[in-house]
Order: sequence, then structure tokens, then C-alpha cells
Amino acid sequence: MQIRLDKFLADAGIGTRREVKSIIKKKAVTVNGDCVVKPETKVDPDTDEVSVNGSSVSPRGTVTYLLHKPAGYVCATEDSRFPTVMELVPRGRDLFPVGRLDKDTEGLLLITNDGAMAHRMLSPRSHVDKTYLAVLDRPAEEKYAVLFEKGVEIGDDTPTLPAKFEICDMRHPALEYLPEEYRINLNPGQAVLLTIHEGRYHQVKRMFQAVGREVIYLKRVSFGQLVLPLSLKKGEAVLCQPDLQSS
Repeated sequence: MQIRLDKFLADAGIGTRREVKSIIKKKAVTVNGDCVVKPETKVDPDTDEVSVNGSSVSPRGTVTYLLHKPAGYVCATEDSRFPTVMELVPRGRDLFPVGRLDKDTEGLLLITNDGAMAHRMLSPRSHVDKTYLAVLDRPAEEKYAVLFEKGVEIGDDTPTLPAKFEICDMRHPALEYLPEEYRINLNPGQAVLLTIHEGRYHQVKRMFQAVGREVIYLKRVSFGQLVLPLSLKKGEAVLCQPDLQSS
């Protein structure tokens, strides 16, 4: 059975009918590889391949956004005190953030209505890597790599699981993610990458506290096989399809 393109996209959780009409008119939608600009175009959900900005849209209604979370937003569907990340994506049915980033933490955040995918991405058993770029108050030491690989005590019942640690030299490509005010004042050894596959409360900050360092800036730059695009501005989101394999 064929339905209107705008209804198909709205039912898939891309946005309201008005929002998806705007997306269509901006030439961001293709049907079977052809750009379509008319919201009333008929599509068959069972046979037609519909994409938005190059990402396939499932006719079953699951949708996932990759958001470049700015500081100041909380990872919740609603909050009485602070703006939420849900304000930064098109309104859609049953959307929720996949895990949490602290209010002052920036970077890659997934927002979806696919509960099964979210569970697999977050489960420690899946070993899905999450990599963070951190700026520390003082230069890091190489010995942290051994300590984090063994696991460190952060005040929980068990030590953290093995994590990967890297000090970024001053030419490291990850430094492109830093806001200018941090990049121009950066000292050697202050910028580091930490890869974990848990999601404990304030985990990255607590791990560095355990070795005598404070995190003064934190940004998630990758989640599994998904990497935060350098071209994606803070507060912007794009459709994506998570790869559940560990990086």
C-alpha cells in the first residue's frame, strides 16, 4: 500500500508533518536514489528505499539521531530546571537519549526510539567503546595507561573495567575537537583520550580524580563505530545507523 512521503517520514519519527515537509523541500530526501521535493509523492513502505541526508529511514518507525551535544543541556526527555537534549532534534514519537553525558560534557550523543539498539549499545557485555577527549588541569603521565588497563578504584563496589589511555601530542588530530579557548592555551600532556565501555556515574572524571587529575573539559568523540563529524556544529543532529560492533 502506498502512502504520502511526508506521512511516511512523520510516522518514522523524523519529525512532525510540517517539519518533514521542510526537510523534503530542502532536497534532503531521496526515494530509490532519486531526490524528491514533493511531500505528496507516494511511496511503498515495503519496497521503496527512502533516505534522509543519505541515511536510510526504516518503515517500521525506528530512527536514530547523532547529536553534537553542547554544554548546558541535560540528557533527559524532560527537566524542570535545565534545557534537555530533546529540544535539539526533530520531535518524534518515543525518542530518548542513549545513555547520558553530564550537563557540562559535550560531544556525540545518540537519540533514538529503538530500545533494543540502545540496550545493546550501552550494555558492558557488548563491549561497545566510547572514546572521550579530556583536557586535564595538569599534564598526564604515561603510567596512567597501565593503571587504566588494570582498572582503578573510583569508589564503587568494583574497580573500573580495562580502559585505553593515550596522551595527545600537540599535533594530534583529536585536538581539532577542542574549542579555540582550550586549544590556544593547551600545554603538552594536558589533552588525553580515554576509551571505556562502561557508563558509570561521572566515570571519566572519577577515573582521572583517582590518579590525581581534574578534568576541566570533556567531549565524547566516538561511540562504537560512530565518530563525531568535525563538520557537525554544536546543537546540530543528523540521522545515523549505529554499527553495534566494538571499535
